[in-house]
Amino acid sequence: MNESKEIEIVVADATLVKYVDEILETINRAAKIRGTGIAKRSPEYVKQKMIERKAVVALCEGEFAGFSYIESWSNKKFVANSGLIVADKYRGIGLAKRIKRRIFDLSREMFPEAKIFSLTTGEAVMKMNNELGYRPVAFGSLTDDESFWKGCESCVNFDILQRNGRRMCLCTGMLYDPKEHQAEK
Repeated sequence: MNESKEIEIVVADATLVKYVDEILETINRAAKIRGTGIAKRSPEYVKQKMIERKAVVALCEGEFAGFSYIESWSNKKFVANSGLIVADKYRGIGLAKRIKRRIFDLSREMFPEAKIFSLTTGEAVMKMNNELGYRPVAFGSLTDDESFWKGCESCVNFDILQRNGRRMCLCTGMLYDPKEHQAEK
């Protein structure tokens, strides 16, 4: 990649739905390469996130470079930042961290009182979450919203989650509680 090209991270809207298929292909390809679980999302689902302005897209001169989206659970008491992905040619330049920061900030703007959580098997995401103020938690500290946990059914590790009564899996649960960070404002 040409380092002189500027990558912008924008809040998605209806004009960016043209990238949905590429986003989903990139997510699925990365999950297969890593051999990790991932909740599958339909094109309609991702389009809706963009239309609702609950997603960010990284673009480099109009080319897709990265993505993440927001979902709220338990009557907006919990928010998940999900689907973080960087296109292959833009990896290794700190873009994932920039996307993670922007989706975190958007979550705080849209849902200032909500706890933000993440489930991940990736060390890099755990490190980014830690830098943003997340802490590891037991799954019982996350949303009890059945529709969230239903999303795990498409993960290759779902049987582990199910066998353990949804108390643990290969993912690490991480939580940012805004009440714990009030002094930082």
